[in-house]
Amino acid sequence: MTGELSFKAGLRDVLPTVFGYIGVGLAFGIVARTNHLSVWLVLLMSLVVYGGSVQFVLATMLASASPIGAMLVSAVLIHARMSLMSMTVAPYLRREPTWQNVLIGTLLTDETFALSMNKLNKTGRVLRPAWFHAANLTAYLVWAAATVVGAMLGGLVPDSQALGLDFAAVAMFIGLLYLQMITDRSKPLVRHLAVAAFVAVAMVVAERFVPGTTAILIATVAGCLFGMVVENHGH
Repeated sequence: MTGELSFKAGLRDVLPTVFGYIGVGLAFGIVARTNHLSVWLVLLMSLVVYGGSVQFVLATMLASASPIGAMLVSAVLIHARMSLMSMTVAPYLRREPTWQNVLIGTLLTDETFALSMNKLNKTGRVLRPAWFHAANLTAYLVWAAATVVGAMLGGLVPDSQALGLDFAAVAMFIGLLYLQMITDRSKPLVRHLAVAAFVAVAMVVAERFVPGTTAILIATVAGCLFGMVVENHGH
């Protein structure tokens, strides 16, 4: 990864992440197909919902004939964390037109967010729409294609849970967190570890009192506040 912020640079920078999209996308497609979702429904979900964790949840809920209201609430709660990520990215694009920000925010994911945070370490804390569009669009198209291929292969897998495919998304997020920690030179590694440990503990505690999706939001907000306190104390 270099400090270049062109469209071509975005394609190059997102390439390593794309392999993660392929793996998780294939896993989702297989899980969805074994839950009796059609290939066309998998494609539609990937294009409209476009969220790995949400899609895994919805595939299970559709298979168990859950109420539409419950599925909508679950999707909103799980995706709510994206508002926090968008607010983190927005200051670096405040001079860009609103429509550019809307397009970037619409296709922003955990992976491209993490990629952009890593990119800031190479560009002097600057981001550009061209770079972001390349990363977002590539990820979007690869994800949709991978889920469809996975759905086509799903008929060959009798039991996706036996293969541990539900853990694919979690594994990729752990990898992204690791890369963020080792590439961000603006903060000591021990500070990253302290915030990560705090969020993990907050998540465990929150899950004892509220549903998992709500616990994620609580742990995320608590982690942000803790990070601010640690950052201010460090200065």
